[in-house]
Amino acid sequence: MRKTLILLLTSSVLFGCLDSGNGGDQSGNSSPTISGNPPSAVLFNETYSFQPTASDRDGDPLTFQISNKPGWADFNTSTGRLSGSPAVGDVGTYSDIAISVTDGVASRSLPAFGITVNQAALGTVTLSWQAPTQNADGSWLTDLAGYIVYYGKRSGTYDSEIRIDNPSVTTYVIDQLSPATYYFAAASFNSAGVESELSGEAIQTVN
Repeated sequence: MRKTLILLLTSSVLFGCLDSGNGGDQSGNSSPTISGNPPSAVLFNETYSFQPTASDRDGDPLTFQISNKPGWADFNTSTGRLSGSPAVGDVGTYSDIAISVTDGVASRSLPAFGITVNQAALGTVTLSWQAPTQNADGSWLTDLAGYIVYYGKRSGTYDSEIRIDNPSVTTYVIDQLSPATYYFAAASFNSAGVESELSGEAIQTVN
């Protein structure tokens, strides 16, 4: 059963695709396009697969390239498909992977991404809170800008954070969590970037 953890936020404190071109070149060639959201994690002994979507307005044949390809994966230069089944020895994080496409004249790239190979099933924790309405001095809060969720595997020590630049969001799902006990806290911030004090700590064990 998924459990929703409630974080009580304190009042805010008021003291105190990579493309730089225009899609073509002087020869009249149209640059290709590429898009896609590669999965960021896979379990060992399971199959990872990602294939971007690419096209060329001129109908030119496309060729794909990759940099920092994980050793456990294969890459198809004709389709851009990255796939493979990592073994237990491949557990870890593979960073700065970049896939690009070219029509022989111009090229475009996806933003670099990473893949984490995990050795155990991943868990999910849902956090929920109420938006603060007052500042620390008791005045009405009129410029709430968002929240920052902090979490880690030791009470009071938060080595990960998620910034939410939307004050209307009051529920957030954190996924891709390996089995462990996690400690969560959150703060709100205003339009000047000033953070409130942290909420009380919430604890959840992911099995």
